[in-house]
Amino acid sequence: MPLDPAIAAELSAISTATLTTVLLKKGLRRVAMRGPKPFGAAAGKRVAGRAFTLRFVPAREDLATPESWSSPRSTRAAIEAMAPGDVAVVDAMGVTSAGIFGDILCARMEKRGLAGLVTDGAVRDGAGVAATGLPVWCAGVAAPPSVAELTFVGWGEPIGCGGVAIMPGDVVVADGDGAVLIPDALLAAIVAEAREQEKLEAWIMAEVEKGTALPGLYPPNAETRARYEAEKSE
Repeated sequence: MPLDPAIAAELSAISTATLTTVLLKKGLRRVAMRGPKPFGAAAGKRVAGRAFTLRFVPAREDLATPESWSSPRSTRAAIEAMAPGDVAVVDAMGVTSAGIFGDILCARMEKRGLAGLVTDGAVRDGAGVAATGLPVWCAGVAAPPSVAELTFVGWGEPIGCGGVAIMPGDVVVADGDGAVLIPDALLAAIVAEAREQEKLEAWIMAEVEKGTALPGLYPPNAETRARYEAEKSE
């Protein structure tokens, strides 16, 4: 199901740093993807959406061919199955010596209303990708096409991206610090706790600006917490 626009709007105001802290409190440590960094139109942006998963495996000469781009099981076909607001999350096994998507494919994703693209691999046609306006988080840029190093095998299945297990329909939030997974089953609880965490940290920052010492403030002890709750209710 598409991500509730109200939830997407809330997540757009919550940093990935806050989300990882809240997820850690729930016992989830492996949620921040290693490798994906903001590229092109992603600079200064935060996006949130359901994960539309795609997966590559190592190149095999009889499968990884230019002809495979016309196959019913291709990246081109996968893009047409994406829904507006999705975040395309691509398992490229951390390979950065070949680009999985170039400017034309990214332009099509932007036209289909994708929230963004996240991959532990590379893109190609870097200037063209940036010009499409699609927010991209990737691990690099490379000139060779995907089939030089990778074989595309499918979409809509569990993947690993940047060391994180991602199920189709999980939620991904990406900003200047990287990309973070929120398990779908925990979404409501994480959003509620993250919203409160952001408010608390804004109050703590105001206290720091006033010159308050950190011990007992961050993290807040019982006295500080009581003072925060009292001021919040005023």
